[in-house]
Amino acid sequence: MALACAVDEKLMESPAMSSAVPDNTAVVSAAQGHGGLRRARVLSIAGSDSGGGAGIQADIKAITALGGYAMTALTALTAQNTLGVQGILPVPPEFVRQQIRSVRDDIGIDAIKTGMLGGAAEIHAVADEVATIRHQTPGLPIVVDPVMVAKGGAVLLQADALESLVRELLPLATVMTPNLPEAMQLVGRELVTLADMKEAARTLRERTGAAVLLKGGHMQGETIVDILLDDSGLTEFPGLRLPGRHTHGTGCTLASALATRLGQGFSLIEATDQARRYVQAAIAHAPGFGQGAGPLWHAHGWHGGVA
Repeated sequence: MALACAVDEKLMESPAMSSAVPDNTAVVSAAQGHGGLRRARVLSIAGSDSGGGAGIQADIKAITALGGYAMTALTALTAQNTLGVQGILPVPPEFVRQQIRSVRDDIGIDAIKTGMLGGAAEIHAVADEVATIRHQTPGLPIVVDPVMVAKGGAVLLQADALESLVRELLPLATVMTPNLPEAMQLVGRELVTLADMKEAARTLRERTGAAVLLKGGHMQGETIVDILLDDSGLTEFPGLRLPGRHTHGTGCTLASALATRLGQGFSLIEATDQARRYVQAAIAHAPGFGQGAGPLWHAHGWHGGVA
């Protein structure tokens, strides 16, 4: 089983949308960051990428860059670079549980993001812990990135785990963030057109109750569309395809950015818009490292354009 972040290969420019900062007056001053944004405590439950482009490493960078406090529960270690995955060492499910409880019982959690989990046992453990946290904190934002397929086509989710993902974890999500190949796995049919994407989003929402952010970067053409389906209806995010091969970790980064903004109190539409803008800038400032699918530049807000 290889481990990487499921990549939505090319993100697109975002339409202008409102980005008003929500009222966080109930948050104590010690939890405020620059600009009055809440220092949301975001727990990422995912695998490690030794190359630093995806997985836990990308999550920590994105969460920190957006003013959150990153915490982690590792599901696996990998030997990985821009060319692929050379090795993987799974973390026992009970130790994944222990990491989650350790963070929960001391530091606290304002949002959760899950990434690559591996197999049915890991999904069951994570879903059980997330359900407990959600019961203790109703309304806690939970972003599930249903990592299944790597950019190069490697299968990242064990065959026996798909049913567990759909039955146990996705119904706990505030929003899921599948790319096109993952959505096709989830609904069991080909998705070729924008109409297909919309119908798939409706199917997933009806099946799980979660909002769906379906990423259209794998569609053909220069103009591509992400769609968000939530309680307010369907919102399209159209734009032009961004060029370049340095897109390793875009899926992880988007989901972590989304969880951070939700943890800071933004609405789902606002959080989606801002997360997408952050990823687009990170692609645009990609440092060009590696011989394969290179990483993003997560620190563009601090050190954009550094050679």
